[in-house]
Amino acid sequence: MTILKENYQLANGVQIPKLGFGTWLIDNHRVTAAVTQALEAGYRHLDTAQAYGNEKGIGEALRQTAVPREQVFVTTKLAAEIKSYDAAAQAIDQSLTDLGLDYVDLLLIHAPQPWDKFRNGEHYFAGNLAAWQAMEAAYDAGKIRALGVANFEQEDLENILNHGRIKPVVNQILLHIANTPFALLQYCQEHDILVEAYSPIAHGQILQNPQIKQMAAKYQVSVSQLAIRYCLELGTLPLPKSENPAHIVENGAVDFQIAPADLKTLEDLPQITNYGDASSFPVFHQQ
Repeated sequence: MTILKENYQLANGVQIPKLGFGTWLIDNHRVTAAVTQALEAGYRHLDTAQAYGNEKGIGEALRQTAVPREQVFVTTKLAAEIKSYDAAAQAIDQSLTDLGLDYVDLLLIHAPQPWDKFRNGEHYFAGNLAAWQAMEAAYDAGKIRALGVANFEQEDLENILNHGRIKPVVNQILLHIANTPFALLQYCQEHDILVEAYSPIAHGQILQNPQIKQMAAKYQVSVSQLAIRYCLELGTLPLPKSENPAHIVENGAVDFQIAPADLKTLEDLPQITNYGDASSFPVFHQQ
């Protein structure tokens, strides 16, 4: 599973593992075991957020593991509702306390809008810039090794690129087979912003797609493995999540390549319109 040992280099020179372990919707009391399984399977990139409520459990896993801290890349996210300098500065310190860490490797603004106003037309440019300035100060203080954003559209990115002192090096977005925002992906790549792909398996909604299942069978891999590899083929960083030890291992075994013609077929699949029970979440509801 060499992919678990491979890195991208962020625009500021920091190395980031090409495959991350997502922890969204894993409760704090369960996340320690899941992260421990992931670390044992060879993952060295953990993704969490203040909104997930599981930073303390992840910190416990980091204290228990024999893997040295400097070998684990830890990402967390500033709550989407925080749009001021002081609240951001306080929240950054709280995350470090909850994780039990002196620094995090990557900090993201979780969304340009508070979740209850997600994609409502307001971009919160001033609030995002204020939060960003607090992140820049924490970066200068050595509390963060890299700065980025999540769920940002081009307009939101331009606000930080044009008015921030430090450029974002990551934009974490919803990206998977049957939902790939190619224009935003291209914009990010043109500005040396690495795109991280969350929900690379479409929150499970592509697992029964006959066309995708057929292609996975062709490559003798699971649909999940094909979906994760798809993200890698696009130069993005997928963040699969699982609490099943076998699935955790399987999701890291993606050392194969998708032929160009098959990749084109996957890129051209119709946009997914139904995320099932997850459709109530803003990031899925607004697609």
